[in-house]
Amino acid sequence: MDVTAPLPSIGYLGGTGPAGSALAVRLASVGYPGVIGSRTAERGREVVAELLRKWPTKQLPLKGADNAEAARCDIIVLATPWDSAATTVTELSESLRGKIVITMANALVRVGKEFQPLIPPRGSIAAHVQAAIPGSNVVAAFQHLPATELGALDHDVDSDVLICSDDPAATKTVSDIVARISGCRPLNAGLLSNALAIEALTAVLLQLNVRYKTRVAPRFTGID
Repeated sequence: MDVTAPLPSIGYLGGTGPAGSALAVRLASVGYPGVIGSRTAERGREVVAELLRKWPTKQLPLKGADNAEAARCDIIVLATPWDSAATTVTELSESLRGKIVITMANALVRVGKEFQPLIPPRGSIAAHVQAAIPGSNVVAAFQHLPATELGALDHDVDSDVLICSDDPAATKTVSDIVARISGCRPLNAGLLSNALAIEALTAVLLQLNVRYKTRVAPRFTGID
């Protein structure tokens, strides 16, 4: 008898914000059980309760907890603000050892009407996080998906997802996750050193959003 293996659980560290909760609800809708973590378990449970009320017919496999419990999942998404990313993973380094840790944060600042990228230590948030948890496999992905569109389960997400990692197996695993999101296409964008350019590109996309009053997402031509 052909038995399909269950999908891995995904823990969202600092996952109560717009981006983290949107990704959690989207991946839960395609079968990935998730734990949305926060500094307090109460906050994590509050956000999950809100998501379940919003999508009552979806039967989303989500629960809320603190970051320590979320870190015990099979795969981790780091959804904290960029300036607390390294601190968060350092505190949970033992639980994260040997796991894939996906960073989706961007270091940005708004100066007047312009968004500008910041250059964090080691060149990118992803590289900074990898240095903080050398026993984990850090992958940069999901930076360019608009949170509002990602969390709207009544329609598909139309975007390519650029993926950077120094570990080919981790890149393959995250690519498989992205491919399950209808409308998204995973693209292997190379080593983790390329995360600097990917994170900085978010400032350009946000600027386009402001100028054209829309929610842009990247789609690359010429790739079969």
